[in-house]
Amino acid sequence: MESYRGVSIVYEDNHLLVVVKPPNMPTQADDSGDADLHSTMKAYIAEKYQKPGAVYLGLVHRLDRPVGGLVVLAKTSKAADRLSAQVRDKTMHRQYVAAVRGDAGDAAELCDFLLKDGRTNMVRAVPANTPGAKDAKLRYQKCGEADGLTLVRVRLFTGRSHQIRVQLAHAGLPIWGDARYGGGKPGEQIALWGAHLGLIHPTQKEEMRFDALPPQDKQPWKRFDAAVWAREGKFSCEREEKAADARLIDGNKVFFGGLP
Repeated sequence: MESYRGVSIVYEDNHLLVVVKPPNMPTQADDSGDADLHSTMKAYIAEKYQKPGAVYLGLVHRLDRPVGGLVVLAKTSKAADRLSAQVRDKTMHRQYVAAVRGDAGDAAELCDFLLKDGRTNMVRAVPANTPGAKDAKLRYQKCGEADGLTLVRVRLFTGRSHQIRVQLAHAGLPIWGDARYGGGKPGEQIALWGAHLGLIHPTQKEEMRFDALPPQDKQPWKRFDAAVWAREGKFSCEREEKAADARLIDGNKVFFGGLP
């Protein structure tokens, strides 16, 4: 797999660029001044295609700075508009793997209202009628267990700041290594990874699916059995969604933390 300045390039054509963002790299420029994914990939395009002027590269969605995984970028404004519409319409499938502390059960749907404090950059779950709160929904499914941790696959239905981290912590399942929301210890890297991405190509209208698993030689990912990762390596959004729906309908727990 081709890489550029630490960023692995999964797929590229005239309209799309799908990459793996390394952990601890900002998705876009921030006050830290550290190298960010967006600027890095613009430099990649300028260098590879010898573009002397400004490079267009649309940012369609983001990952929190400490989180690694798949990100799709748009190389044209048309692609950016159509991919952004898929995010809004919830037809873009973004799924993550996380190692959480505690017993997550088999599957659950979490619905909360989240409020962000701009001064501290912290997010918390609040009652539904809280001014400024935004609804947040995700669904998770257990994939494996090891050493008091549960590996879960998470699908987002909304895209709120720190959503997975806050909702899982609010449900009593803080993510391993997440010091900000109660699951981390000094020296640990947050165990949240954007592993699966499904979208419709903006011009060819074909369904596309990408998989990129976390580094299995790193903690805590290395604790989980190789068979778990073999199952995760080839993923079908439709198949797993139907299976998760069946489990939830059959009576597994569903949390509605803030919805009326």
